[in-house]
Amino acid sequence: MRVEAADAFPGAPDGYDRLWTPHRMAYIAGESKPTDDRPGPGCPFCAAPERGDEEGLVVHRARHSYVVLNLFPYNPGHLLICPYRHVPDLVEMSVAERTELIELTETAMRTLRGAKNPSGFNLGMNAGVIAGAGVAAHAHQHVVPRWSGDANFLPIVGRTKALPELLEDTRRELSEHWGRH
Repeated sequence: MRVEAADAFPGAPDGYDRLWTPHRMAYIAGESKPTDDRPGPGCPFCAAPERGDEEGLVVHRARHSYVVLNLFPYNPGHLLICPYRHVPDLVEMSVAERTELIELTETAMRTLRGAKNPSGFNLGMNAGVIAGAGVAAHAHQHVVPRWSGDANFLPIVGRTKALPELLEDTRRELSEHWGRH
């Protein structure tokens, strides 16, 4: 991470420092996003469970769904609960898939409370591109831990999120805590 004073740049000085986060370009450029709606290796949520847990950032595997870290998290510990089956939304899930999704959401919240001690959570599923789904063809539930004061100026002003922890460290910690609480 590199911070540079604004006065080092050409043009009218604006008094702001610059926090360079080039890794965010992968998300902006659509890296790992599917090019179509078909199931298979082009879908990141079909591909992740085919990898090993560490490589795929998988925290837990259940019968119908798995829990994975968000590759572009809002906060440390931002989890996604995905059915193995490639379905677009909750309506298309089987009763067993929907039931397991809720059970895994509960366990994810308990695990995050034990491992990270968040003050609260955002839970949700973006159904459809217009609703904000980055991968609309494969349903996934977000479990985002929140702490008092975690919404600092960076996302508001700089459209950047500062994450104090590496994904592999978060995955290891949550895997070790899974189901203990």
